[in-house]
Amino acid sequence: MISRRRFALFFAVVLSNPGLSQAQQPKVLSRIGVLRAPPASDRQFQAFLLGMRELGYIEGKTILIEYRQGDGEGLELLVQDLIAKKVDVIFAPNPAQAQAARKATASIPIVVAVIGDPVRTGLAASLAHPGGNVTGLSALGSNLSGKRLELLKEITPRLARVAVLWNPAVHDKVVEWKEMESSARAMKLDLLSVEVRSAADFDRAFEGIKGMRPQGLIALGEPLVFGQRGRIIEFAAKARLPTIFNWREAVEEGALIAYGPDIADLYRRAAAYVDKVLRGAKPGDLPIEEPMRFDFAVNLKTARALGLTIPQSILLRADRVTE
Repeated sequence: MISRRRFALFFAVVLSNPGLSQAQQPKVLSRIGVLRAPPASDRQFQAFLLGMRELGYIEGKTILIEYRQGDGEGLELLVQDLIAKKVDVIFAPNPAQAQAARKATASIPIVVAVIGDPVRTGLAASLAHPGGNVTGLSALGSNLSGKRLELLKEITPRLARVAVLWNPAVHDKVVEWKEMESSARAMKLDLLSVEVRSAADFDRAFEGIKGMRPQGLIALGEPLVFGQRGRIIEFAAKARLPTIFNWREAVEEGALIAYGPDIADLYRRAAAYVDKVLRGAKPGDLPIEEPMRFDFAVNLKTARALGLTIPQSILLRADRVTE
């Protein structure tokens, strides 16, 4: 039994030291919902975790991460599950994930990493003042479409017909396709649309490309096309078709050329947005930033196999040249 005098003394000590009473309470960790698989060897997501560690966040110690992976209609169910978990912020890197998250919640902050044009796709009122619950980084996909056509033309001087492999179910890609159409008209190139909506569509798409007899191929980057890059690279090699991708990973795996934002850098910078939101910032007040680093990669081995000579002007500008 504790005497009344000792109890009163203990109570007085606690009142005079508020930090002591607070220290007895377990710390509630911030919970981040992530619409992506656990990282493993994923270079892009590892960059995000690196950015978080640089800001003092360590998974399992100072933050909790709820991973959810899926695509298509299943994305909305995954977001609903994250909402039920009462996450403090949702990291939805790509356009489809961001659209699903925004449709499911207007209150939980959403951070994006590789959105092409968040204004034209309805995710933000403007880059400077997003206004809603979505913020992060824009990959400027549509603004780079003309550049990819120019590079393909520079490498393939006789280029006249270009097939474009893309997924029209992703609104970002619809915007990018329209921008590319405009650039192609200015360059007097025929642009041939080849649509895919699932992995099952690719064999049919490849047969269609053969019948079109283009001199070049552009693969518009989004999760479906990125996930099937191995099949695209194999087809392009057999068809002896110069192909340009958005991501350097494709060049490392055998594609001819890639040009686009450094996606890993965008993921790393997205960590700063998550940090600001967790500290109380409103996503609608955080300007959406643009890429600061770009990847321009060329595969010389693939060029030789295609019988192409890469101009010196291209090699001097490339960030990475694979022999």
